[in-house]
Amino acid sequence: MAKKNQRLTIIYEDENYLVIDKPSGVASLDEHVFTVPSILRLLKMDFPDAQLCHRLDKETSGCLLASKHNEAYRHAAILFEKRLVEKSYTAICNGTSSFDKLTIDLPLMTGSKRVRISHRYGKTAQTIISTIEQFKHFSVIECKPLTGRTHQIRVHLSEQNNPIVNDTLYGGEAPLLSKIKHHFHLSKSEEQESPIIERIALHASGLSFDSIDGRRIEVRCPLSKELEALLKILRRYDV
Repeated sequence: MAKKNQRLTIIYEDENYLVIDKPSGVASLDEHVFTVPSILRLLKMDFPDAQLCHRLDKETSGCLLASKHNEAYRHAAILFEKRLVEKSYTAICNGTSSFDKLTIDLPLMTGSKRVRISHRYGKTAQTIISTIEQFKHFSVIECKPLTGRTHQIRVHLSEQNNPIVNDTLYGGEAPLLSKIKHHFHLSKSEEQESPIIERIALHASGLSFDSIDGRRIEVRCPLSKELEALLKILRRYDV
């Protein structure tokens, strides 16, 4: 059962590790321009020796693994380096799809603002994707990254013509109710339609790994409320 306080929601905890249900819009680490506290800064208020074992993009929500002490951190670092941590993401994407464990193997190179595919200079990047729900204009896609490159899932899905909802950097578009609901009209008080949601629709839904004591840890993180709300609308109108 998740533990909640004024700072973070912890969905798993033992003597070695914590898994945080990271909210969208909060950076994993402190940014160059400090505006709001990062996940790590908030975590250290309750666990001074905690370290993040990996990162999630600021707009991505879901499972984020942290260690409680240095030995646990080193163990997790080795697992991530050897690709022994299984991660699963859920993405709500523009466009329809019917992927069934498709392996995307496209090397990625980080630029000044965005990541791009480069067969000459890029680093190996692999993602397995499967469509888990289809709508008329959108798809829900499960993504299992085998590597951990920056923006990997976002770029790989964009290359399959299924960019993530609201991911404008890689071609994603905002979901508008007017595009899927018949006889939609703005209210008299509205001059311009607002998107159904405004965040990037990517969620770290699960991770599993062998802990430092040999136990298998498997954690699932439910979709955030705003993503569930988007799905509810798509299931009602975009069919």
